Amino acid sequence: MTTIAQLPAQELNFDVLPAEIQQFKSVVREFAQEVVLPRAQELDQAPAGELDWDIVRQGHALGLDRVAIPAQFGGLGLGMLGISVAMEELAAACPGTALIFGASMLGQTPILYSGDPYLQQRYLPLFAGQEPVLACNAVTEEEAGCDLIIPANAVHAINVMTARRAGDVYLLNGHKRFITNAKVATFASVFANMEGHPGATGLTSFIVDLDQPGVTRGPVADKMGYRACLGSELVFENVEVPLSNVVGGELNGMAINMAQSNMARASVAGISTGVAQGALDKALQWCGERVQGGELLYRHQFSAAKLAEMAAKVEASRMLYMLAANKVDNQLPAPEYEPALAKFFADRVAIEVADAAVSLIGARGYLREYGVEKMLRDAYGARIYEGTPEVLALAITDCLYRVDEL
Repeated sequence: MTTIAQLPAQELNFDVLPAEIQQFKSVVREFAQEVVLPRAQELDQAPAGELDWDIVRQGHALGLDRVAIPAQFGGLGLGMLGISVAMEELAAACPGTALIFGASMLGQTPILYSGDPYLQQRYLPLFAGQEPVLACNAVTEEEAGCDLIIPANAVHAINVMTARRAGDVYLLNGHKRFITNAKVATFASVFANMEGHPGATGLTSFIVDLDQPGVTRGPVADKMGYRACLGSELVFENVEVPLSNVVGGELNGMAINMAQSNMARASVAGISTGVAQGALDKALQWCGERVQGGELLYRHQFSAAKLAEMAAKVEASRMLYMLAANKVDNQLPAPEYEPALAKFFADRVAIEVADAAVSLIGARGYLREYGVEKMLRDAYGARIYEGTPEVLALAITDCLYRVDEL
């Protein structure tokens, strides 16, 4: 039975990544800087419903949509550390592009996590085909957001998408919102509540093909940032899902959702770190060229202090997400504390560093053509998905008090 690819248990050397991940990091960096970055402004200003399939195809050729899939299914088998490092490199150029691939891999996660031979053989090889295939993860709803990721709140969830057994299929009915890749995905990992269970206490995980009757793809959201990826709605009206497409059995959706969140938070911290690194790069370039008072800007004490603080935050953020990703790859079940801490810190660092970059660059930082204001808008995106700061604070403090109680 195959589960998520594991790196050999080892202490992570932050100076030297495992050779296969270091090589992949270099390949992704070249792609990000030479292909994605020159198009970042164009992607940001394109109409909300447009997806750059050329970038997706080039990323697919590198394996960016199958980093954690085991080699036996055509994947790279590089685990969460490989995903997180790749997400940082992409996000330094354009976090929206990073999320196209990240969200698709999140849609794969329940299949990988479950170890279900049928689902793995049925869906994972799709990502190794000649043309790219995207997936999505459908959790969030109009009135049920955080209540679907906080177990204690499950009973209070309102108007959650429902599932009902009808012979040899389940019938799904409901409305999912803010789902990245929903407009273009081939299948979705969908969480619905079994009828007869209050709130989301009967949450169950399904893999749903999106090209079947009863599925409607809603309009694409016109977002403040992350505009390269498409966030839209999914409406389900008596959608039939075979029994074989239930992940982990009925009523186990909350546990699966929590597990995938714990795993994914390390990679989202990688995205936020990438945003911060991209903003720092812009600030360093500007302060190394701009002369004020007869000196390059970085030689002025106040500017130097800002740059030093920005650099320290980026490095600390990188260490936290790498530690978290390494633990995810070497610990079952996936840890809760380290990924939550990494994301909590990195999300804030992205905003603070992008804000400082705009301040250092001044009026030009406020103009679209310099790309820094885009980074500031993008920086706020990760605070919303895979756990808000408030949700993460609850997870972190629960872990701290749990340790004290042992």
